[in-house]
Amino acid sequence: MRAVVTVIGKDKVGILAQISAVCAECNVNINDVNQSVMQDLFTMVMLCDIREMNVSFKELSDKLSKKGNELGLSIHVTHEDIFNSMHRI
Repeated sequence: MRAVVTVIGKDKVGILAQISAVCAECNVNINDVNQSVMQDLFTMVMLCDIREMNVSFKELSDKLSKKGNELGLSIHVTHEDIFNSMHRI
């Protein structure tokens, strides 16, 4: 099982490190990261393996959302099945 994590907000030092730390704490493996800074806007999409996470999906989502609030970022976690259903033509 995988999840897609999206992060959007004002660029600042340490965003990737802090988001990665939350994932590591939850035993979530980050398989792929795509990030970009457009002027001062930071955007990131991460594809994460959640098969061996040590928290529920809701807890992971809540922890990342809380970290996002602390950093002034919008962070959303979407289960791969939902993501695929939303983007199927």
